[in-house]
Amino acid sequence: MADFAPVKFIGERLFFLDQTLLPNEERYIEMKTKEDVREAIYNLRVRGAPAIGIAAAYGIYISVKDIKTDSFNVFLNEFRDIKHYLKSARPTAVNLSWALMRMENRITGLSGSPVSDIKRELLSEAEKIRAEDEAACAQIGEYGLSLLKPGMGILTHCNAGALAASKYGTSLAPIYLGYERGYNFKVFACETRPLLQGARLTAWELSRAGADVTLICDNMASIVMKNGWIDAVVAGCDRMAANGDGANKIGTSGLAILAKEYGIPFYMFVPVSTIDLDTAVGGDIKIELRDGAEIYKMWYKNDMAPAGVKTYNPAFDVTEAKYITAVITEKGIVYPPYGENLKNR
Repeated sequence: MADFAPVKFIGERLFFLDQTLLPNEERYIEMKTKEDVREAIYNLRVRGAPAIGIAAAYGIYISVKDIKTDSFNVFLNEFRDIKHYLKSARPTAVNLSWALMRMENRITGLSGSPVSDIKRELLSEAEKIRAEDEAACAQIGEYGLSLLKPGMGILTHCNAGALAASKYGTSLAPIYLGYERGYNFKVFACETRPLLQGARLTAWELSRAGADVTLICDNMASIVMKNGWIDAVVAGCDRMAANGDGANKIGTSGLAILAKEYGIPFYMFVPVSTIDLDTAVGGDIKIELRDGAEIYKMWYKNDMAPAGVKTYNPAFDVTEAKYITAVITEKGIVYPPYGENLKNR
């Protein structure tokens, strides 16, 4: 299993594995300020819904631990200012706002306590969020593995593995567990343009674990399905609406539509913390738009498009519930109708 982690907290110091440098360099960078944390989240040095939540929890602790005040109200107000600042980094991933609100709720539950005690409790809460995510990933993996059979060909998109969460990840968790138990899956990883998380991250971590992984361009998904090489598609989720629509890395919805055409099950792996029952449908999810230079400039020595060309660069798309065969959470497998069954997850 992975000997790395996207977030490490060691002796009051916070480190993120800089995923923008992978696969060529494995480097941990220290987070010292709220600006460091926000920049790292926005620029995808740490990414993946569960990992963003963990990063936010430790990150806001790092950002407030040196606030010098004995006043509960002053401390809470400064905390809230920093919370809103960090929350603005990635609007689509619900785990960011979820973790920050959980940390705030820990403070308000300690109203009147000494600020020094509150700071210790914030660290404890961040550690609980990380530990709970690790346990959730293991359970998600077990439930996901129950849907798969040895020798299957599995297509995945973006990165929802150990780089995106604690230990096993979400949609890659059953692949890791299956690998440990001799299932011999054959994994096909879409490159996931424009940020190439499938190529740089999924292919890297699965290769490192000794798994059988084949990298394909995003526009090759249809042919590998038609060839009969794919028995299941697995994907993560950054926010799931109450009706079962799921926002994930751009390109996910296209895979789900193709999978339905070819009669292949499409499974979305969704920690309970990622299910947003306050958002009715996928159309209500705010989709993050990123700098168009990522499309034609980021990975190239020379620009790969004419200067001044218009771009459209949404970071996510929404897979409609009708294309999702099942939703796998740490509490079990959820089948349609999602509008009813997600409430009882």
